[in-house]
Amino acid sequence: MTDLKTPAAASSDDAAAPTDAAIGVLKQTISPRQMAFKRYLNHRAAVVSAVGLTIIVIFVVLAPITARYGVNESIFKAEAGRPNQNLAPSSQAWFGTDANGRDLYSRLIYGTRVSLLLGLFTGVISVGVGAMVGAIAGLKGGWIDDLLMRATDIMLALPLLVVLVIVRGALRNVSWVETIMGESTSVRFLVILLSLIGWMGVARLVRGQVKQLKEREFIEAARALGASTPRIMFRHLLPNSIGQLMVALSFAIIGAITAEATLSFFGYGPDAGSGMTSMGLLIKDSKSGVLAGYWWLVVYPGALFILVSLCINFIGDGMRDAVDPKMQVDAK
Repeated sequence: MTDLKTPAAASSDDAAAPTDAAIGVLKQTISPRQMAFKRYLNHRAAVVSAVGLTIIVIFVVLAPITARYGVNESIFKAEAGRPNQNLAPSSQAWFGTDANGRDLYSRLIYGTRVSLLLGLFTGVISVGVGAMVGAIAGLKGGWIDDLLMRATDIMLALPLLVVLVIVRGALRNVSWVETIMGESTSVRFLVILLSLIGWMGVARLVRGQVKQLKEREFIEAARALGASTPRIMFRHLLPNSIGQLMVALSFAIIGAITAEATLSFFGYGPDAGSGMTSMGLLIKDSKSGVLAGYWWLVVYPGALFILVSLCINFIGDGMRDAVDPKMQVDAK
């Protein structure tokens, strides 16, 4: 038998159970990924930097199209009364030419590609190794923590440039090292060398974060449910440290690019191979233009180096704020 309600009863039920719209409840929810993306968009410097770095990456990826000349190609053949060396910026060479008559604009595109790849690979390896070491030290504690952190402190106390030069010189004559790392002038050698040294700061950062997190309730609950140490590490500790890892990755990439430029400036940089160059090698070549008054050899490589470093730094800050659960989303 159908249950029929009188109008008065229906009216009473409606008054007792107002609709969601009437009380302003929104049924649409925002996922954590959408919240992180919204927080990133609120970081204006990070958004501008992401756009700028994307444009740079597009230019270097499409180097055969965006570059006007080859990496070692002269803008024209030098003739008597018509030299092509150290020409000021013009329509033929937008950023001028170097001492060999090569287009500086094109060489910057090819050099930035090498430096970005070097920084990216070094940063990923350094952060990966440092995150693992820091997570193990913070989670295990005891003598393992003391051993790993004391070794890290000793290495961090040494000047980075001195360590790089000494280690490079010590490893360059070892045959089995050359088989694994390549020649001491190769980009692969420098990537592995910087990765061997660059993970230590990341390890200390992750260790501190893990030591704070491992006493939290959700970690204790995971232990009570029988979760293994690797599961706790990869499912709970490292994901909750992603903000710090993003910042560490940005600093690792910048640090690798800076280290390559510093080593190149003092004559210990890599040979990019096949006539290629890098930002560090271009900055090294700019030394000859300082006293001679060839300002374009100094200004353009230096400005691009600073621009890339700032973009990566701001992107790292924005990603840290985006994945930080303590950040509040603007509801508007």
